[in-house]
Amino acid sequence: MLKLTSTDMLKNKLIDGVIKEPLGGAHQDPVAMAATLKKQLLKDLKVLKDRNVDELVTERINKFCAMGVVIED
Repeated sequence: MLKLTSTDMLKNKLIDGVIKEPLGGAHQDPVAMAATLKKQLLKDLKVLKDRNVDELVTERINKFCAMGVVIED
């Protein structure tokens, strides 16, 4: 009912993406999880550093302002 799964949160634009965990969860293989997280962070930073700061700030403000708004189909 709360729609707290990663799929629901992504669909509702509350999160930007989902990072897959190792089989059994991140706690089962923290080294692999750290490597996966590092890879994703470096990829995201590469994209973000080439973006205009003012546009990024505006997008972030708009994203947070839209949170909690309910649109019924």
